[in-house]
Amino acid sequence: MRERLQQIGGFMAGMVIPNISAIIAWGLITALFIPTGWLPNENLAKLVGPMITYLLPVLIGYTGGSLVYGQRGGVVGATATMGVVVGAGVPMFLGAMIMGPLGGWLVKKLDERISHRVPVGFEMLVNNFSAGLLAIVLVLAGYLAIGPLVEALNRVMAAGVQFLVDRRLIALAAIFIEPAKVLFLNNAINHGILAPLGVAQVQEQGKSIMFLLETNPGPGLGLLMAYYVAGRGLLKESAPGAMVVHFLGGIHEVYFPYVLAHPIMILAMIAGGFVADFWFSISGAGLVATPSPGSIFAYLAVIPRGGHFAVLTGVFLGALVSFLVGAFLLRVRPVQGVEETA
Repeated sequence: MRERLQQIGGFMAGMVIPNISAIIAWGLITALFIPTGWLPNENLAKLVGPMITYLLPVLIGYTGGSLVYGQRGGVVGATATMGVVVGAGVPMFLGAMIMGPLGGWLVKKLDERISHRVPVGFEMLVNNFSAGLLAIVLVLAGYLAIGPLVEALNRVMAAGVQFLVDRRLIALAAIFIEPAKVLFLNNAINHGILAPLGVAQVQEQGKSIMFLLETNPGPGLGLLMAYYVAGRGLLKESAPGAMVVHFLGGIHEVYFPYVLAHPIMILAMIAGGFVADFWFSISGAGLVATPSPGSIFAYLAVIPRGGHFAVLTGVFLGALVSFLVGAFLLRVRPVQGVEETA
Protein backbone atom coordinates (compact mmCIF):
# COMPACT_ATOMS: atom_id res chain seq x y z
CA MET A 1 0.00 0.00 0.00
CA ARG A 2 2.86 2.37 0.78
CA GLU A 3 4.34 1.82 -2.69
CA ARG A 4 0.95 2.36 -4.26
CA LEU A 5 0.45 5.63 -2.38
CA GLN A 6 3.90 6.75 -3.47
CA GLN A 7 3.04 5.96 -7.08
CA ILE A 8 -0.16 8.01 -6.81
CA GLY A 9 1.78 10.88 -5.27
CA GLY A 10 4.37 10.68 -8.03
CA PHE A 11 1.67 10.70 -10.70
CA MET A 12 0.02 13.74 -9.13
CA ALA A 13 3.40 15.42 -9.05
CA GLY A 14 3.74 14.67 -12.74
CA MET A 15 0.52 16.54 -13.43
CA VAL A 16 1.37 19.60 -11.35
CA ILE A 17 5.11 20.15 -11.62
CA PRO A 18 5.28 20.92 -15.38
CA ASN A 19 2.72 23.69 -14.82
CA ILE A 20 4.36 25.40 -11.84
CA SER A 21 5.76 28.13 -14.11
CA ALA A 22 2.22 29.00 -15.24
CA ILE A 23 1.04 29.07 -11.63
CA ILE A 24 3.91 31.37 -10.67
CA ALA A 25 3.05 33.64 -13.61
CA TRP A 26 -0.54 33.82 -12.40
CA GLY A 27 0.66 34.51 -8.86
CA LEU A 28 2.84 37.41 -9.97
CA ILE A 29 0.04 38.91 -12.08
CA THR A 30 -2.26 38.64 -9.06
CA ALA A 31 0.27 40.19 -6.68
CA LEU A 32 0.89 43.09 -9.03
CA PHE A 33 -2.44 44.07 -10.51
CA ILE A 34 -5.32 43.25 -8.14
CA PRO A 35 -6.83 46.29 -6.36
CA THR A 36 -4.77 45.56 -3.22
CA GLY A 37 -1.64 44.60 -5.18
CA TRP A 38 1.62 46.44 -5.67
CA LEU A 39 0.69 48.05 -9.01
CA PRO A 40 -3.13 48.08 -9.12
CA ASN A 41 -4.50 48.07 -12.65
CA GLU A 42 -8.18 47.51 -13.33
CA ASN A 43 -7.67 46.23 -16.88
CA LEU A 44 -4.74 43.90 -16.24
CA ALA A 45 -6.47 42.53 -13.13
CA LYS A 46 -9.04 40.99 -15.48
CA LEU A 47 -6.44 38.33 -16.28
CA VAL A 48 -6.56 36.90 -12.76
CA GLY A 49 -10.01 35.25 -12.82
CA PRO A 50 -9.85 33.51 -16.20
CA MET A 51 -6.35 32.20 -15.56
CA ILE A 52 -7.18 30.55 -12.21
CA THR A 53 -10.62 29.36 -13.36
CA TYR A 54 -9.86 28.11 -16.86
CA LEU A 55 -6.19 28.16 -17.90
CA LEU A 56 -4.54 26.41 -14.96
CA PRO A 57 -7.07 23.56 -14.52
CA VAL A 58 -7.08 22.88 -18.26
CA LEU A 59 -3.27 22.79 -18.30
CA ILE A 60 -3.30 20.26 -15.46
CA GLY A 61 -6.00 18.22 -17.19
CA TYR A 62 -3.98 18.17 -20.41
CA THR A 63 -0.82 17.13 -18.58
CA GLY A 64 -2.65 14.35 -16.73
CA GLY A 65 -4.12 12.97 -19.94
CA SER A 66 -0.82 13.17 -21.79
CA LEU A 67 0.94 11.24 -19.02
CA VAL A 68 -1.48 8.38 -19.63
CA TYR A 69 -1.74 8.44 -23.43
CA GLY A 70 0.42 11.11 -25.02
CA GLN A 71 -0.96 14.08 -26.93
CA ARG A 72 -4.20 12.31 -27.81
CA GLY A 73 -4.88 11.58 -24.17
CA GLY A 74 -3.94 15.15 -23.29
CA VAL A 75 -6.46 16.63 -25.72
CA VAL A 76 -9.30 14.47 -24.40
CA GLY A 77 -8.22 15.11 -20.80
CA ALA A 78 -8.17 18.88 -21.29
CA THR A 79 -11.57 18.83 -23.00
CA ALA A 80 -13.03 16.69 -20.22
CA THR A 81 -11.65 19.12 -17.65
CA MET A 82 -13.84 21.89 -19.06
CA GLY A 83 -16.86 19.99 -17.79
CA VAL A 84 -15.82 20.27 -14.16
CA VAL A 85 -14.52 23.82 -14.64
CA VAL A 86 -17.90 25.06 -15.90
CA GLY A 87 -19.89 22.80 -13.58
CA ALA A 88 -18.41 24.18 -10.35
CA GLY A 89 -18.07 27.60 -8.79
CA VAL A 90 -14.53 27.18 -7.44
CA PRO A 91 -11.19 26.59 -9.21
CA MET A 92 -11.17 22.94 -10.25
CA PHE A 93 -7.60 21.82 -9.71
CA LEU A 94 -8.75 18.65 -7.98
CA GLY A 95 -11.36 18.06 -10.67
CA ALA A 96 -8.68 18.47 -13.34
CA MET A 97 -6.57 15.83 -11.61
CA ILE A 98 -9.50 13.45 -11.93
CA MET A 99 -10.78 14.23 -15.41
CA GLY A 100 -7.40 14.60 -17.13
CA PRO A 101 -6.06 11.09 -16.42
CA LEU A 102 -9.55 9.60 -16.77
CA GLY A 103 -9.90 11.07 -20.26
CA GLY A 104 -6.45 9.81 -21.26
CA TRP A 105 -7.12 6.32 -19.91
CA LEU A 106 -10.53 5.98 -21.56
CA VAL A 107 -9.35 7.11 -25.00
CA LYS A 108 -6.43 4.71 -24.70
CA LYS A 109 -8.81 1.82 -23.98
CA LEU A 110 -11.11 2.94 -26.77
CA ASP A 111 -8.25 2.93 -29.29
CA GLU A 112 -7.19 -0.53 -28.17
CA ARG A 113 -10.69 -1.80 -28.89
CA ILE A 114 -11.28 -0.24 -32.31
CA SER A 115 -7.86 0.40 -33.88
CA HIS A 116 -7.59 -3.03 -35.53
CA ARG A 117 -11.10 -2.77 -36.96
CA VAL A 118 -10.72 0.54 -38.79
CA PRO A 119 -10.61 0.22 -42.62
CA VAL A 120 -7.48 1.48 -44.31
CA GLY A 121 -7.77 5.16 -45.18
CA PHE A 122 -10.34 5.94 -42.48
CA GLU A 123 -7.94 6.06 -39.53
CA MET A 124 -7.91 9.85 -39.10
CA LEU A 125 -11.67 10.15 -39.46
CA VAL A 126 -12.40 7.40 -36.92
CA ASN A 127 -9.75 8.59 -34.49
CA ASN A 128 -11.03 12.16 -34.47
CA PHE A 129 -14.70 11.26 -34.13
CA SER A 130 -14.14 8.58 -31.49
CA ALA A 131 -12.09 10.94 -29.34
CA GLY A 132 -14.58 13.76 -29.87
CA LEU A 133 -17.59 11.67 -28.89
CA LEU A 134 -15.79 10.35 -25.81
CA ALA A 135 -14.85 13.91 -24.86
CA ILE A 136 -18.51 14.95 -25.08
CA VAL A 137 -19.52 12.17 -22.68
CA LEU A 138 -16.78 13.16 -20.23
CA VAL A 139 -17.62 16.87 -20.42
CA LEU A 140 -21.25 16.11 -19.57
CA ALA A 141 -20.24 13.76 -16.75
CA GLY A 142 -17.89 16.36 -15.33
CA TYR A 143 -20.46 19.13 -15.58
CA LEU A 144 -23.36 17.17 -14.11
CA ALA A 145 -21.66 14.97 -11.51
CA ILE A 146 -17.96 15.34 -10.76
CA GLY A 147 -17.79 19.15 -10.67
CA PRO A 148 -20.73 19.52 -8.23
CA LEU A 149 -19.34 16.66 -6.12
CA VAL A 150 -15.95 18.32 -5.69
CA GLU A 151 -17.64 21.65 -4.99
CA ALA A 152 -19.79 19.97 -2.32
CA LEU A 153 -16.62 18.61 -0.70
CA ASN A 154 -15.25 22.13 -0.61
CA ARG A 155 -18.43 23.40 1.08
CA VAL A 156 -18.15 20.68 3.73
CA MET A 157 -14.62 21.83 4.58
CA ALA A 158 -15.74 25.45 4.78
CA ALA A 159 -18.58 24.44 7.10
CA GLY A 160 -16.08 22.62 9.33
CA VAL A 161 -14.06 25.80 9.71
CA GLN A 162 -17.19 27.74 10.65
CA PHE A 163 -18.11 25.06 13.24
CA LEU A 164 -14.75 25.35 15.03
CA VAL A 165 -14.69 29.14 14.88
CA ASP A 166 -18.18 29.33 16.39
CA ARG A 167 -17.06 27.11 19.31
CA ARG A 168 -13.79 28.98 19.88
CA LEU A 169 -11.68 25.93 19.05
CA ILE A 170 -9.38 28.21 17.09
CA ALA A 171 -6.26 26.03 16.91
CA LEU A 172 -8.23 23.06 15.60
CA ALA A 173 -9.45 25.19 12.71
CA ALA A 174 -6.13 24.40 10.97
CA ILE A 175 -7.39 20.84 10.44
CA PHE A 176 -10.00 22.23 8.05
CA ILE A 177 -8.38 25.43 6.84
CA GLU A 178 -5.15 23.94 5.48
CA PRO A 179 -6.76 21.15 3.37
CA ALA A 180 -9.39 23.58 2.14
CA LYS A 181 -6.72 26.10 1.14
CA VAL A 182 -4.88 23.68 -1.13
CA LEU A 183 -8.20 23.04 -2.87
CA PHE A 184 -8.18 26.79 -3.64
CA LEU A 185 -10.90 27.61 -1.12
CA ASN A 186 -8.64 30.11 0.62
CA ASN A 187 -10.51 33.21 -0.54
CA ALA A 188 -13.90 31.69 0.27
CA ILE A 189 -12.78 30.86 3.81
CA ASN A 190 -10.98 34.12 4.44
CA HIS A 191 -13.41 36.60 2.93
CA GLY A 192 -16.58 34.56 3.32
CA ILE A 193 -16.19 33.30 6.90
CA LEU A 194 -13.24 34.72 8.82
CA ALA A 195 -13.18 38.34 7.61
CA PRO A 196 -16.78 39.17 8.64
CA LEU A 197 -16.12 37.69 12.10
CA GLY A 198 -12.87 39.65 12.29
CA VAL A 199 -14.51 42.95 11.41
CA ALA A 200 -16.99 42.49 14.25
CA GLN A 201 -14.18 41.72 16.70
CA VAL A 202 -12.15 44.74 15.62
CA GLN A 203 -15.08 47.01 16.43
CA GLU A 204 -15.18 45.57 19.97
CA GLN A 205 -11.54 44.82 20.72
CA GLY A 206 -9.49 46.82 18.23
CA LYS A 207 -7.98 43.68 16.69
CA SER A 208 -8.97 40.15 15.69
CA ILE A 209 -7.31 36.74 15.56
CA MET A 210 -9.64 35.81 12.68
CA PHE A 211 -7.46 37.75 10.25
CA LEU A 212 -4.50 35.50 11.15
CA LEU A 213 -5.96 32.02 10.68
CA GLU A 214 -5.98 31.70 6.90
CA THR A 215 -3.52 34.40 5.87
CA ASN A 216 -0.49 33.32 7.93
CA PRO A 217 2.41 32.96 5.45
CA GLY A 218 4.53 31.00 7.93
CA PRO A 219 3.36 27.40 7.30
CA GLY A 220 3.60 27.81 3.53
CA LEU A 221 7.12 29.20 3.84
CA GLY A 222 8.12 26.26 6.01
CA LEU A 223 6.72 23.80 3.49
CA LEU A 224 8.69 25.34 0.63
CA MET A 225 11.85 25.40 2.75
CA ALA A 226 11.35 21.69 3.45
CA TYR A 227 11.15 20.98 -0.27
CA TYR A 228 14.30 23.01 -0.86
CA VAL A 229 16.23 21.18 1.86
CA ALA A 230 14.83 17.65 1.61
CA GLY A 231 13.04 17.56 -1.75
CA ARG A 232 14.30 16.50 -5.15
CA GLY A 233 14.00 17.33 -8.81
CA LEU A 234 11.97 20.28 -10.04
CA LEU A 235 10.12 20.62 -6.74
CA LYS A 236 13.41 21.39 -5.03
CA GLU A 237 14.69 23.64 -7.81
CA SER A 238 11.52 25.73 -8.04
CA ALA A 239 11.06 26.14 -4.28
CA PRO A 240 13.21 29.32 -3.86
CA GLY A 241 11.24 31.24 -6.47
CA ALA A 242 7.99 30.04 -4.93
CA MET A 243 9.20 31.27 -1.52
CA VAL A 244 9.62 34.80 -2.87
CA VAL A 245 6.20 34.83 -4.53
CA HIS A 246 4.52 33.36 -1.44
CA PHE A 247 6.20 35.07 1.50
CA LEU A 248 7.04 38.44 -0.01
CA GLY A 249 4.37 38.64 -2.71
CA GLY A 250 1.61 37.16 -0.56
CA ILE A 251 0.31 34.69 -3.15
CA HIS A 252 -0.31 31.52 -1.15
CA GLU A 253 -1.65 29.64 -4.16
CA VAL A 254 1.90 29.14 -5.38
CA TYR A 255 2.61 26.48 -2.74
CA PHE A 256 -0.67 24.59 -3.16
CA PRO A 257 0.71 22.42 -6.02
CA TYR A 258 3.58 21.34 -3.75
CA VAL A 259 1.02 19.80 -1.42
CA LEU A 260 -1.09 18.35 -4.23
CA ALA A 261 2.04 16.79 -5.73
CA HIS A 262 2.68 14.89 -2.47
CA PRO A 263 -0.57 14.85 -0.46
CA ILE A 264 1.00 13.60 2.77
CA MET A 265 2.63 17.02 3.05
CA ILE A 266 -0.73 18.40 4.17
CA LEU A 267 0.27 17.07 7.60
CA ALA A 268 3.13 19.58 7.69
CA MET A 269 0.73 22.40 6.85
CA ILE A 270 -1.76 21.31 9.50
CA ALA A 271 0.99 21.02 12.12
CA GLY A 272 2.39 24.46 11.31
CA GLY A 273 -1.05 26.04 11.24
CA PHE A 274 -2.09 24.38 14.50
CA VAL A 275 0.98 25.54 16.42
CA ALA A 276 0.77 29.07 15.02
CA ASP A 277 -2.95 29.38 15.78
CA PHE A 278 -2.45 28.02 19.30
CA TRP A 279 0.24 30.63 19.89
CA PHE A 280 -1.98 33.37 18.49
CA SER A 281 -4.79 32.36 20.86
CA ILE A 282 -2.69 32.21 24.05
CA SER A 283 -0.69 35.36 23.25
CA GLY A 284 -3.70 37.49 22.37
CA ALA A 285 -2.40 38.20 18.85
CA GLY A 286 -4.55 39.91 16.27
CA LEU A 287 -4.63 42.21 13.26
CA VAL A 288 -6.71 45.28 12.61
CA ALA A 289 -7.69 44.25 9.07
CA THR A 290 -7.28 41.43 6.57
CA PRO A 291 -3.76 41.47 5.07
CA SER A 292 -4.18 41.47 1.31
CA PRO A 293 -2.29 40.00 -0.35
CA GLY A 294 -1.15 37.73 2.50
CA SER A 295 2.53 38.69 2.47
CA ILE A 296 4.77 39.54 5.39
CA PHE A 297 4.74 43.16 4.24
CA ALA A 298 0.94 43.27 4.38
CA TYR A 299 1.14 41.73 7.85
CA LEU A 300 3.46 44.48 9.05
CA ALA A 301 1.02 47.08 7.74
CA VAL A 302 -1.97 45.82 9.79
CA ILE A 303 -0.37 44.74 13.08
CA PRO A 304 -1.70 46.90 15.91
CA ARG A 305 0.69 48.88 18.10
CA GLY A 306 2.43 46.59 20.55
CA GLY A 307 1.34 43.43 18.76
CA HIS A 308 4.39 42.75 16.63
CA PHE A 309 6.00 40.18 18.93
CA ALA A 310 2.88 38.03 19.23
CA VAL A 311 2.07 38.09 15.50
CA LEU A 312 5.58 37.66 14.11
CA THR A 313 6.38 34.90 16.62
CA GLY A 314 3.33 33.02 15.39
CA VAL A 315 4.49 33.40 11.79
CA PHE A 316 7.94 32.10 12.79
CA LEU A 317 6.53 29.14 14.75
CA GLY A 318 4.26 28.18 11.87
CA ALA A 319 7.20 28.21 9.46
CA LEU A 320 9.47 26.30 11.84
CA VAL A 321 7.01 23.51 12.63
CA SER A 322 5.89 23.16 9.02
CA PHE A 323 9.54 22.96 7.92
CA LEU A 324 10.50 20.34 10.52
CA VAL A 325 7.48 18.12 9.86
CA GLY A 326 7.74 18.58 6.09
CA ALA A 327 11.46 17.78 5.98
CA PHE A 328 10.86 14.65 8.08
CA LEU A 329 8.07 13.48 5.78
CA LEU A 330 10.18 14.06 2.68
CA ARG A 331 13.02 12.06 4.21
CA VAL A 332 10.92 9.03 5.18
CA ARG A 333 8.52 9.20 2.22
CA PRO A 334 10.12 11.11 -0.68
CA VAL A 335 8.17 12.12 -3.76
CA GLN A 336 8.40 9.42 -6.40
CA GLY A 337 8.85 10.11 -10.10
CA VAL A 338 9.99 13.72 -9.74
CA GLU A 339 13.26 13.28 -11.62
CA GLU A 340 11.44 11.76 -14.58
CA THR A 341 8.96 14.63 -14.60
CA ALA A 342 11.65 17.26 -14.36
